Amino acid sequence: MEARGGSPLEALKEERHSGYVLPTSFEANSLKKRNWGFLFTGIVGGSLVALYAVATPFITPALRKICLPFVPATPKQIENVLTMLRCRKGSLVDIGSGDGRIVIAAAKEGFTSVGYELNPWLVWYSRYRAWREGVHDSAKFYISDLWKVTFSQYTNVVIFGVPQTMPLLQRKLELELGEDARVIACRFPFPGWTPDLVTGEGIDTVWAYDAASFRGSGRRLGKVAHSQAVAQI
Repeated sequence: MEARGGSPLEALKEERHSGYVLPTSFEANSLKKRNWGFLFTGIVGGSLVALYAVATPFITPALRKICLPFVPATPKQIENVLTMLRCRKGSLVDIGSGDGRIVIAAAKEGFTSVGYELNPWLVWYSRYRAWREGVHDSAKFYISDLWKVTFSQYTNVVIFGVPQTMPLLQRKLELELGEDARVIACRFPFPGWTPDLVTGEGIDTVWAYDAASFRGSGRRLGKVAHSQAVAQI
């Protein structure tokens, strides 16, 4: 048998003809797969970033020591709040208004209603809901920290609080509200006030406090509650 000879270039040509070199179509498919892999990774990464951007404002309030986490009001809670507002007049404020359902419900009953909420996504959603329900002229929402707002101009105050905030908020409202004001607490009562009215049960319980009633006992017990709350921060 004759030995294979010739130049390296001729040997390379023979290997290509004999099938030792990978076909061009295989290389193209591999390149396409790599490109699709990069695209998929980019899509997943972008989605995670977007999800983080949307979810962070909802999650971070719950990580603070003193906060009002967003927990939507139940239909029964809204009904109980409106019960406490019967025969009442004047403006209304919801402290930590969440998705705006209390403010919108009050606006439908004829109140000029305002909601203060620290979460911008919830504020924008609340404004959209107010527009959709046709009460955007009487239901307003603002991005603000409740501790930086003065509530003296409101005669009806609604709060879905947590135990850690109630003593400090109690003291703040004692100092700022007028004598004709009513405070409506949902889920948790104020520790130093005696409610004038109570309705509902369980998580739907609502307590109503009239400023004319809590001025005396509130000023005395509020100082103690305020000191205790400050010591816990």
